[in-house]
Amino acid sequence: MRDLVDGWPFWVVVVVFWLGATARGTATYWVGRGVRAGGARTRWAHHLDRPAIARAERFVRRVGPPAVTLGFLTIGLQTAINASSGMLRMPLRRFLPAVVLGALLWALLYATAGMAVVDAALGRVPWWWLLVVAALVVGVVLVARGVRRAADRS
Repeated sequence: MRDLVDGWPFWVVVVVFWLGATARGTATYWVGRGVRAGGARTRWAHHLDRPAIARAERFVRRVGPPAVTLGFLTIGLQTAINASSGMLRMPLRRFLPAVVLGALLWALLYATAGMAVVDAALGRVPWWWLLVVAALVVGVVLVARGVRRAADRS
């Protein structure tokens, strides 16, 4: 396979992207946990004992890991999903596999389609690669919609 990012091999780019995304997702989770712990020490801490919060925590434990994984395929929701997973105390044993898999999906997407967009923008790739990238984006959006609709039905 052709070298990417100033001569780096594809697998190196994927590993670097994966490590970065895993670290960022996990750090965001821990920020959420810290916010929750800090909230428990405020005068509004009694709100954290409400039944609605307990229901939200149970819901996040049940459906949160797939949301974390698929959140890596979205723009603008990933940070909110990871932080809320921490704030709602998703168990780390459920969060870590989800973030590792989601980060791998993100790394593969950006090392292929993402780098193709960069190369096209810099004039190093024929314009038809943009069509390939657009087809991939449409495919991801359609799959995400299908998953969301299936989750709404259950």
